[in-house]
Amino acid sequence: MSTTQLIYVGDPMCSWCYGFGNELSKVQAALPDLPLRIVVGGVRAGSTEVLDDAGKRFRLAHWARVEALSGLPFNREAFTAHQGLVYDTEPVCRAVVVARLLAPEVSQLTVFRALQTAFYADGRDTTQVEVLVQVLASVFSDAGKALPPDTIADCMRSQQALTLTQQDFIQARQWGINSFPQLLLQQGDDLRSLAPGYTKAEDILQALRTEMV
Repeated sequence: MSTTQLIYVGDPMCSWCYGFGNELSKVQAALPDLPLRIVVGGVRAGSTEVLDDAGKRFRLAHWARVEALSGLPFNREAFTAHQGLVYDTEPVCRAVVVARLLAPEVSQLTVFRALQTAFYADGRDTTQVEVLVQVLASVFSDAGKALPPDTIADCMRSQQALTLTQQDFIQARQWGINSFPQLLLQQGDDLRSLAPGYTKAEDILQALRTEMV
């Protein structure tokens, strides 16, 4: 049987991916039987540079555009007040992979969006494993899959999670994807782009109606 599914390539600490969350949720609500796979892209995975004031201003400019289009909230005060932030997105991407490993029955998009909300709306430092463990534990508990924080933390630090996260990054690059968000439609061996960047749900649904006739 050939596989038909949506593949979402993104990063929880990519502001345009955050803005795209509402649109993708609308698509999933309209097509609940169409599977959604998430591949994390690692927009700034492995970065070691401390984000300075210029870097913060650059991101805040993007946030303003995303907010205007999506209407989603941004916690600018917490972000600008954060000192010593190294904008390494590998850990938050790894958290998505850990959810896949520990709780595959929990919606990947729910996990992804909870991590986004923690960073952008709640102003939490999602580069820190302790914060990521707290977010995942809350999502799992809400979904009826309560796990001890130590179990989640051990998985976060496991070689398996590290390796699988890197494999996601490699897969995204092999598809030629270097910017996010990207939404793909897979039908068997055929892979097509539906949304190369922030796209409204109605446009995605129209594209799906065309592609899936």
